[in-house]
Amino acid sequence: MRNALIAAIALSTGMLPSAVALADEGQWQPYQMPSIADKLTERGIDIPAKQLADLTSYPMNAVVGLGYCTASFVSPQGLVVTNHHCAYRAIQYNSKKEHNYLADGFLATSKDKEPTAGPNERLYITEAVTDVSKQVKKDIGEDPLQRYENIQANRKALIKECESDDNYRCSVRSFHNGLEYYLIKQLIIRDVRLVYAPPESAGAFGGDIDNYEYPRHSADFTFLRAYVGKDGKPAAFAEDNVPYVPKSYLKVNADGVKAGDGVFVAGYPGSTSRYRLTSELKFASDWLYPTLATRYQLRIDTIEAMSANDKDVKIKYAGTLAGMANRMKKYNGLLDGFKATDITGIKQSREDDFLAWLAKDTEYQSFQAQFNELETLLVGQRKQRQGRYYFNNAQSSELLATANKLYRLAKEKQKPDAEREEGYQQRDMKMFKARLKRLDSSFAISVDKTLWMQDLEAYLAQDNRVAELDAMLNEGDSEIALSDKLDALYALSSLTDKQKRLAWMDADANAFETSADPFIRLAVALYPQNMQAEKDAKTLAGKLSKARPDYMKAIIAYNKANGWPVYPDANGTLRITYGMVDGYQSTDALYKQPFTRLEGITAKHTGVEPFNAPAKLLAAIEAKRYGTHAVDSVYQDPASWLCRLFSCLDKPEEFGSVPVNFLSSVDTTGGNSGSPVFNGKGELVGLNFDSTYEAITKDWFFNPTITRAVHVDIRYILWMMDEVDNAQNLIEELDLVNN
Repeated sequence: MRNALIAAIALSTGMLPSAVALADEGQWQPYQMPSIADKLTERGIDIPAKQLADLTSYPMNAVVGLGYCTASFVSPQGLVVTNHHCAYRAIQYNSKKEHNYLADGFLATSKDKEPTAGPNERLYITEAVTDVSKQVKKDIGEDPLQRYENIQANRKALIKECESDDNYRCSVRSFHNGLEYYLIKQLIIRDVRLVYAPPESAGAFGGDIDNYEYPRHSADFTFLRAYVGKDGKPAAFAEDNVPYVPKSYLKVNADGVKAGDGVFVAGYPGSTSRYRLTSELKFASDWLYPTLATRYQLRIDTIEAMSANDKDVKIKYAGTLAGMANRMKKYNGLLDGFKATDITGIKQSREDDFLAWLAKDTEYQSFQAQFNELETLLVGQRKQRQGRYYFNNAQSSELLATANKLYRLAKEKQKPDAEREEGYQQRDMKMFKARLKRLDSSFAISVDKTLWMQDLEAYLAQDNRVAELDAMLNEGDSEIALSDKLDALYALSSLTDKQKRLAWMDADANAFETSADPFIRLAVALYPQNMQAEKDAKTLAGKLSKARPDYMKAIIAYNKANGWPVYPDANGTLRITYGMVDGYQSTDALYKQPFTRLEGITAKHTGVEPFNAPAKLLAAIEAKRYGTHAVDSVYQDPASWLCRLFSCLDKPEEFGSVPVNFLSSVDTTGGNSGSPVFNGKGELVGLNFDSTYEAITKDWFFNPTITRAVHVDIRYILWMMDEVDNAQNLIEELDLVNN
């Protein structure tokens, strides 16, 4: 019924299916927004496109990165909102056996009760994005390894100049697979504190079972706060630091949105592969994803079993387990999606059409040879990855990984700072030290040893062996079991002691090479092999740095010739995507309504994890203590141009509750977690936190019919703050507006 109506309306209005299909695709760089201003207007987004392109203006200067997620300022006192799962490390860091904030939630009723989120937590405020393509590609030469090294040297020179002020972190990112490079300048906030987090039983209600599923009922939000020194400049944590005053903060629309409303999302999507070749998709589908999924499942099962009766281990590995479970479900979703919609076939058909176009277009005919060269290089890249897979995993122990990094640091310090590998320069030392400190909060010898032994057994069961590792494993009595040998390594290592671990940062290479510490010895022994593998990878990257951009020139021309959107694959930089609030037809033939209600929580609640909602939340729902946050309807007047595009079809007669989560057609991926969802005026109406299961394959191919992002409704957040947790001190900080 719904699809027939859509088709009939499209035909009667002269709306081409392709125009509908491609309307919401794109993870756009902010500077591109004026070029799609007409599309934004069509979606009901009234904020000027030029304003969205300006990183110094509202609302873009209120959007911040966490390095792995997105967040946004929502008060003049540095209050920041993001997802619960994005703040998981901060909650875990402050959780102890005596007060488990993961289980019980946390609310600071005053600023002096806000604890540090941990030494690694940062907020990154993007202030400038500059095209530096010419500078990066200047005089890079043709020799593959030298080409790679010259690109890195040019990048590091630009970064060093940009970071003349220690309060800024700069990076040079590749766009369109090396066709373009942009310099990103970000202010770093180093003192981040935990303010308010619901219990995990609300923040992750449904757990892994509901992950990537819909309908959802998750309170996936947490508030943090940015602090700076008394002079207003970024500073490390100190008791007398003061809240940061952002240049702007988001207005919060307490009325939220309705189905059919235009929305947009700003954030830091991590990675997509939409411009990758069909052969790369086949490799991912046939080998990479199944192989990774098998290993993740084994590790998940192991951690769950070992933490079942150990609260300390459970707290320490909570973040690790959640991350693994999320990746595991994503891999399975990708594999299911590839089968369900034959994305390989779709990409192959598109690629065949591209090659046919290439043969006919006089300007790009010569690119056929480059395309063939690219395919040859990708075969080599796949062989490299498969050949190194088990050896890399065999170095998975946290202590061995730490020893590898520390010895590498000692070797890199022998070079001038500008020539050091990224991650080992002077600019990296604060974060390097912070990671060493943090190890204790997410490490237990028993778990680390068990996981490492699984990887070593997998390594020993295959043929791609490394003599240095084999020698270490075979050292001593051959009758001693592998497990007992590993016990001895952990018992004799000093790296389990934080102060001794930190002291190695100042040691020279000779100290490592004469050390009796077994993990240090192993790191030294494996160093030549690791360096050779890195050299091989860099040489291949140097070859790809020419082949990939050539391919992208042709593919961009091909897309433009067909009237398709041209935007770079996600790469962790600030992007904007737009769409509308809308449900979808799922694979089980059900139409998924765009909003969920509070009553869905009580319907799912079993009292058993992960469907064990907090008692006070259930009590508020049972008493219908909705406050001012309930709505009678989440649908527009049906007379308003068919609710702006079909969203009012199949609507329920009445809503009569507080909206919990909602769907939209915005184009997001990992890294967009915590991203603010804006209405057409640029006011905060929700937080992005997930995608539907059918939409997981959007990392490779965007299907507008089923691609939906899942958001926490701002009305649910306000209801939790108001009626459940009594966070009135925070509500008073917010700039609440109504329609």
